[in-house]
Amino acid sequence: MSDKSGDAVGSATSRRGFLLGSALTGAAPLLPRAAAAQATDAVPADVHAPIPVELQVNGQTHRVSIDVRTSLLDTLREHIALTGAKKGCDHGQCGACTVLIDGRRELACLTLAVSAGAREITTIEGLAGPNGELHPMQQAFVDNDAFQCGYCTPGQILSAIGCVKEGHAGSAAEIREYMSGNICRCAAYPNIVAAVAQARDAMGG
Repeated sequence: MSDKSGDAVGSATSRRGFLLGSALTGAAPLLPRAAAAQATDAVPADVHAPIPVELQVNGQTHRVSIDVRTSLLDTLREHIALTGAKKGCDHGQCGACTVLIDGRRELACLTLAVSAGAREITTIEGLAGPNGELHPMQQAFVDNDAFQCGYCTPGQILSAIGCVKEGHAGSAAEIREYMSGNICRCAAYPNIVAAVAQARDAMGG
């Protein structure tokens, strides 16, 4: 006479063993990942912690400690106290924050400061000569009264220098086209075009 209760216990044990073994086999590839995740979680990185950044601005070295997400515009204005670059739209639409990076015009509000660490940055404060003489573009803006409120003027001047260096100042129409990214809410555009043309000749462009 067979022991049905013993068979039932053995069957249940076998089923439990089979299910447990299957579960462990399926989970085995995940164990190293789980261990790595636990090791990472043990020492969480603070993504908001400031990091040291070295910037070359107007021929001088500036060392700042900033969040990696900080724009070059905010770094210049709030950490280096160079407020010539203006915050207009803060979306790259008005050109008021234009600076030169390695001689090319860039929008400082859309440029991360950490990405400009090994490059030469020029702001409006760095254009004048050692004895205070104005850059030809600055002088041309004065001569042609190419500003009214002056808020956009630093960005206009830096962008105009870039425009001439890029070879896009051959005619009034070309100047208007390649300066169109810089908005003047006072509408001094005719005078700005005249200033760029004057400075182009003085710069040999």
